[in-house]
Amino acid sequence: MKKSSVRENRRAQNSAHAHKSVIYWLLSGCFLIFIMVIVGGITRLTHSGLSIANYQLIAGTIPPLNAEEWQAAFDLYKQYPEYQKINHKMNLEEFKDIFFWEWIHRVIGRVIGLVFILPFIYFLIKKRLSAKTIRLCLGLMSLGALQGFLGWFMVKSGLVDRPDVSHYRLAMHLTTAFLTFAATFWVALGLIYPGGQRNKKLWSKWGGWVKAAYGLLVIQIIWGAFVAGLDAGWLHNHWPLMNDGLWMHESVTQELNPTWKNFVEGKSGVQFVHRTLAYIVVLLIGRVAYLGLKYGTTLQHRRLAYGILAGVGIQFLLGVLTLIWQVPLFLGLAHQVMAFVLLALMTLTWHRFKYGQAN
Repeated sequence: MKKSSVRENRRAQNSAHAHKSVIYWLLSGCFLIFIMVIVGGITRLTHSGLSIANYQLIAGTIPPLNAEEWQAAFDLYKQYPEYQKINHKMNLEEFKDIFFWEWIHRVIGRVIGLVFILPFIYFLIKKRLSAKTIRLCLGLMSLGALQGFLGWFMVKSGLVDRPDVSHYRLAMHLTTAFLTFAATFWVALGLIYPGGQRNKKLWSKWGGWVKAAYGLLVIQIIWGAFVAGLDAGWLHNHWPLMNDGLWMHESVTQELNPTWKNFVEGKSGVQFVHRTLAYIVVLLIGRVAYLGLKYGTTLQHRRLAYGILAGVGIQFLLGVLTLIWQVPLFLGLAHQVMAFVLLALMTLTWHRFKYGQAN
């Protein structure tokens, strides 16, 4: 009996250790995606994304190392519209600055791929992953592969007639990064808080509001990417009204035909949608926070309620300041980073409101 008990204790300890290793692995992936989004934001705001006009998975990891290689990279850049139409006065030293941000962005992407794949193989060999976790991790790696493809797919759109990437492809690239993070974080939370039981009575009170707030936040992130891709933050730099003291400026519906195109492709229309959604996101997340404070059964519920309320308030303020100050680098980056933080808080809120309830 004693030997059996010792063996069971060892198995439990090994299982707990395995769980911790997998959790640290997944959270490391989350952190790297966060860094990737920051560097991606800098790359976009410094207009560095089209500086590397080819994609070499292995060779592209090493930057130019001598004057001859730098000149070859610069000559390649000169063949494409961004240099020919905008940066034709750029010299080699200025090119090196924009090259750096795109290069480091791509290197981080490769590192993320290795950080996900190599430990996954190790954990498989060591049998530290359950069948369910294996399926979830394969899904996460598929999302990561899609994210990498969408990055190059986006860059290619800016190497043709006009020196701007497609705002649709930018939105796909950015949103997929956010959702890959959220999915990875969700899987990690399932291991951090194993065996959580849903309280159906409480979830029925706030589940619908949590889903609505989360869904609209994702939509708002998409329209934020539209604003970024169309450079729509550099007009109507007033708040709470647009130019001429109007809630909805006439250019919102008159820039393109048919009218509906203005709200997905017109600069004024896209900005108007992003402005309007911001108010609705604040109201929905405020409602979730209110329900968490009213019906929450744990201290964690109350802390999360205050956390998402503070998060959405800070993000709204950053959005207003970014607009009225005409998108300075530090504010544009802070606004994007805070969107990421808010999504993380909402992901944690969804998980703990659903599974972290005292009966």
